[in-house]
Amino acid sequence: MLFLHLSDVQASVGDVSSKRPSALDFVGKAKFDAWSALKGISQEEAQKRYAQLVSSLLNEQVEQAGESDRAISDLEPISGVNLSKKGKIFWIELNRPEKYNAITWEMYRGLTKAFNYASKDSNTAITVFAGVGSYFCSGNDLSNFAGVKTREDIARIAAEGAIVLDEYVSAFVNHEKPLIALVNGPAIGIAVTVLALFDLVLASDKATFHTPFTTLGQSPEGCSTYTFPMLMGHLKAAEVLLFGRKLTALEALERNLVNQVIPAPAFLTESSKLVEAYSNLPPESLRLNKQSLRSVHKEALLQCKDREVKLLAERWQSSECIEAIQRFMSRKK
Repeated sequence: MLFLHLSDVQASVGDVSSKRPSALDFVGKAKFDAWSALKGISQEEAQKRYAQLVSSLLNEQVEQAGESDRAISDLEPISGVNLSKKGKIFWIELNRPEKYNAITWEMYRGLTKAFNYASKDSNTAITVFAGVGSYFCSGNDLSNFAGVKTREDIARIAAEGAIVLDEYVSAFVNHEKPLIALVNGPAIGIAVTVLALFDLVLASDKATFHTPFTTLGQSPEGCSTYTFPMLMGHLKAAEVLLFGRKLTALEALERNLVNQVIPAPAFLTESSKLVEAYSNLPPESLRLNKQSLRSVHKEALLQCKDREVKLLAERWQSSECIEAIQRFMSRKK
């Protein structure tokens, strides 16, 4: 930008004629030296170079915008999910408000691809996960288990679900860019547990956090059996994961699951401002510093994920879980 400014000055004024600033005037000295480097170039030539420089910068901006468009077009559309690129921010939004943003198997697969793509996209500095409507996400769509009639059906779905879950959670653990969650409303199940794998969690004061695993005959996932005790201490983590205590936004803040609570009317505006500000930080520093923070626990997280997925696949086939899902499905009819 300094060179651009001084090229304009050279084109308008001509050669530098003032004295070189003192050694203590670092900024003035840098400007003087940069302008002196253009000495001898005619105003006509400087004007020509200035025009070329401005043109090249504009072309670069257009190319970067084109790269953002291609980044989205490279991914297949996901029913119930919005993908968009705004500047250096990759937005992934759950958009299934009529189902409280519950996640189907198809959505899990698409979300995994989207998170992995954003992680590797050179034009992405930050990845944001949000929900459209009154809910952030109501977790796993239990209709994923609809139509099950035999033990063989249950075993097959449990095996398929384990693969989907393994890949989904791995996408968060291995994500190379800072992950920001904007929790606009209630979060349930896996929508809560994966939050501890994010780098920043902003919550509306209308948000709640509920993990009713025991009630559903299931077990925790999202590496929460590792991250929650580390964040909250064993007793408070057990209260949430074992006994299903629903947390308010302020309680989640007190337990280190949330960074900041924002009043609901201002949530979208204020959270977007923060995301935009963070996206303007040097992207390579963001990536490398994220990598350093994650490397401390990464292997332990992946091992925890493997244990949790294995146990959950077993729980899905248990009589307690099957009966709980049947009760849920019968209430929906």
